Amino acid sequence: MGTPTKKRFVELSHVVRDGMVTYPGLPAPAITEWLSREASAERYAAGTTFRINQITMIGNTGTYLDAPSHRWSDGADLAGLPLEKLADLPGVVVRVPPSTRAVDAALLRPHLAGAAVVGDTAAGDGTAAGGAVAGRAVLLDTGWSAHFGTERYADPDHPYLTADGAELLASAGVALVGIDSINIDDTAPSANGARPAHSILLAAGIPIVEHLRGLGELPAYGFRFSAVPPMFAGLDTAPVHAYAIVD
Repeated sequence: MGTPTKKRFVELSHVVRDGMVTYPGLPAPAITEWLSREASAERYAAGTTFRINQITMIGNTGTYLDAPSHRWSDGADLAGLPLEKLADLPGVVVRVPPSTRAVDAALLRPHLAGAAVVGDTAAGDGTAAGGAVAGRAVLLDTGWSAHFGTERYADPDHPYLTADGAELLASAGVALVGIDSINIDDTAPSANGARPAHSILLAAGIPIVEHLRGLGELPAYGFRFSAVPPMFAGLDTAPVHAYAIVD
């Protein structure tokens, strides 16, 4: 018997802290103590204490996932997303060249073709051209997460996914799309508030994970990705603990 392969876990989420700014203009989370250890001592046996915390925040905090209902009123909310779209997904990382803003279909196609050649033995799919990324998480490694927590992070020149790029991924049947930028759409004034990447992907039932980090630590192929939010009914967006497992 051969030596078992050791799995490597890669952290892909930002830490959520009291007062942190994820998206300028949106309220920061407030993490407070609802029951202190000192106060709890009056309720339990001698030497037995507990602490209960309370957090007040909007869904768009830290590394978070958008459900289809975030954009479309008839789309699934967080509680309506199946686990097979969120957990243990074979992944593909798209390396976006430095200084590239628009991640378009032309940039994506070679990566999709590469996935067809490499396949994913862990998934047992042996995918061929045309279905190379079906059922996979496609993660856009732009390097923009290096600016997280700084004023630069919110600059409108951040990398984003174009409409034709989103159409390509949706037509390929991907399970999920993630990016390490502040928004998967162009937020520059010239975009006039249009959000084609959100509109196209969420209309196709494809969840979006924004504000990822650590994508540079992943191989282009050959890993499993998970980003599972709590099952909140009626909520459209929530923080996730995103991570990857590399064999």
